[in-house]
Amino acid sequence: MSILKIKHLLGLEGVSAEDITKILETAVSFKQILERPVKKVPTLRGQTVVNLFFENSTRTRISFELAEKRLSADTVNFSASGSSTSKGETLRDTVRNIEAMKIDTVVIRHSSPGSAEYLTKCLDAKIINAGDGSHEHPTQGLLDIFTLREKFGNLKGKKIAIVGDIAYGRVPLSNIYGLQALGAEIMLCGPPTLIPRDIEKIGVKVSYRIEEAIEFADALNVLRIQLERQNSTGLFPTTREYFRFFGITKERLKSKPEIVILHPGPINRGVEIDSEVADGENSVILEQVTNGVAVRMAVLYLLSGGEEVRENQ
Repeated sequence: MSILKIKHLLGLEGVSAEDITKILETAVSFKQILERPVKKVPTLRGQTVVNLFFENSTRTRISFELAEKRLSADTVNFSASGSSTSKGETLRDTVRNIEAMKIDTVVIRHSSPGSAEYLTKCLDAKIINAGDGSHEHPTQGLLDIFTLREKFGNLKGKKIAIVGDIAYGRVPLSNIYGLQALGAEIMLCGPPTLIPRDIEKIGVKVSYRIEEAIEFADALNVLRIQLERQNSTGLFPTTREYFRFFGITKERLKSKPEIVILHPGPINRGVEIDSEVADGENSVILEQVTNGVAVRMAVLYLLSGGEEVRENQ
């Protein structure tokens, strides 16, 4: 039985500070393993994890695959391209057929909000949400929070500004719920077309001026502008106009020389952030990538039970 209160990781909404902290603390141990010459432990030997990716996501998919292999799990990768789903098979039939192969955990990424929760009604396996539409992306939220804890320690009272596509991105809600659970204060910043109406009801501040967000924040989490959506819907005049009003530049950060910069990737350089900042000393973007493997190892391990990691290490 999992030592977490949650059975699956579908999102961070409603997840207790205790569970979030347990995941983060376990990730610390796994990050230490990743720094050893031999980066593999037998913790999940004999277990099978299926990566069900109905959307492309190079970073998340590779990070999960690496986490599974570092834990010695058997990994099966499923891509919607060329699969039976492209021939009309339903999601339910696809996953039931996969379950018949006796798998233990499913990592799913899908364009439809609620798809991960739907799988919990179809399967007995543990379900991990790797992004469901514009709903949540909980492991991204956890690795962002883990990275912030490395910089700040206790996050209670820390001020985090999330900048960019709040309305359609899957990262913001997971960050908001997870950071609030640990006592951080949140400000959202972006053009009005990218900020959901009445979002303040969940306890966040909203600003439409990047200067105000920078002044507020101890750290900026700069989200990717979904250029494919902009090209089809025109949520702001041009990318050049967006960068002019909301782009994170070295000049804008002069008033906050110690501010920490995060970005979940992939980065649109010169749209949401310039290269000087993305590659600068304030940036922890590459640390986020490294931390993603450790956090996903922790999630896989804890949901699988988690009692034997110490002796197996």
